[in-house]
Amino acid sequence: MAVDILIGLQWGDEGKGKIVDVLAPTYDIVARFQGGPNAGHTLEFEGTKHVLHQIPSGIFHPHIQNIIGNGVVLDPVVFRNEMLKLTERGVDAAQNLFISKKASLIVPSHRVLDRVSEEALGKSKIGSTLKGIGPTYQDKIGRVGLRVGDILSDNFRECYDRLVDRHRSIIEFYGEQLELGEQEQAFFEAVDYLRTLKLADTEYMINSALLSGKKILAEGAQGSLLDVDFGTYPFVTSSTTLVAGACTGLGVAPRHIGEVYGIFKAYCTRVGSGPFPTELLDEVGEDIRQAGKEFGSTTGRPRRCGWIDLPTLKYSIMLNGVTQLNMMKADVLTEFETIRVCTHYKLASGEVTDHVPYNLEVEKLEPVYEDLPGWKVDLNKIETVDELPEAFKSYLSFLEEHLQVPITIVSVGPDRKSTLRREAVIA
Repeated sequence: MAVDILIGLQWGDEGKGKIVDVLAPTYDIVARFQGGPNAGHTLEFEGTKHVLHQIPSGIFHPHIQNIIGNGVVLDPVVFRNEMLKLTERGVDAAQNLFISKKASLIVPSHRVLDRVSEEALGKSKIGSTLKGIGPTYQDKIGRVGLRVGDILSDNFRECYDRLVDRHRSIIEFYGEQLELGEQEQAFFEAVDYLRTLKLADTEYMINSALLSGKKILAEGAQGSLLDVDFGTYPFVTSSTTLVAGACTGLGVAPRHIGEVYGIFKAYCTRVGSGPFPTELLDEVGEDIRQAGKEFGSTTGRPRRCGWIDLPTLKYSIMLNGVTQLNMMKADVLTEFETIRVCTHYKLASGEVTDHVPYNLEVEKLEPVYEDLPGWKVDLNKIETVDELPEAFKSYLSFLEEHLQVPITIVSVGPDRKSTLRREAVIA
């Protein structure tokens, strides 16, 4: 068997959680391979919205084993609160949840580091969610961080204090004092809770499952355009959000990769700072934001909105080896008479290209659009692909022609049932 991977192709918030929930029933294991509590996977079914931050999206299916992989950075406080909320909703998450001992720990001083370093950037702020993600990955790469398995050691407190002293020196360099107080107490209470759960060498679990023929679905956080290497650097996250990150974030050899599901919205959004070629700063952008309820599921921040951008989509498809595309939130565009699609960029030199420049922030470019007719039909009420309006079918065909990958799932509403499967033929 292979590991199938679900990847966001834009700047995150594409709706990955919903697709994992739709696909999950056919899998034995759902595994999260990177990111931290800055992610918010929203699932909606039976009229109730569920937001997951660190727990894999297969947790609502009792037969599925859920794995938090070594590539994740885990905040014990956020994690404990998330687990308790699931318990309140009648979900016994602890029963089928396994946490890699090699996953990195976010400690309270990481959050302080995140804030002071972001503030020091002034007008050049990255747009961090201030959850301590970046500093935790820095400590991981610097080989000084703590991992989940360390909480089982007799000298864990000593190791913790040594790390916090290191952070204190850095924070004092920025002219501030480190005061943790109740945050530290909450952290150690959450660590005690974490010790009661199933901490495992999950790389062995996953590879044993592959040998026994089990089906595995890996899910990432954020989106491909926030990848630390290939995203819109420096306005990126601190981990590898691409398919390659699933290999290192779970301990899976590349030869085991199967289907790659690429998730994208029918338009584009972005949270925080950074370049956004098709951003709409007018009434149209605000209409998309309101219709799509484009506010961060973790932070509540309003998302920047714009038309779909095919050069960046093609770039993400290439980097990930996407085999199937899933379009989300198509219903948001229902009210528009005309749907615009950015097919190329016009550079300052006059060159027209569909390649993504080395630095989107510095490169002065102009989106080149093609206009397509809108469908003006309430897609929420549609239950089969055959019922889709012809203008919308033309939109799908237009995208497939440019992207050369089939769009096999179309979401036309927030609920589970508003997810349509289709067969596509690429010319």
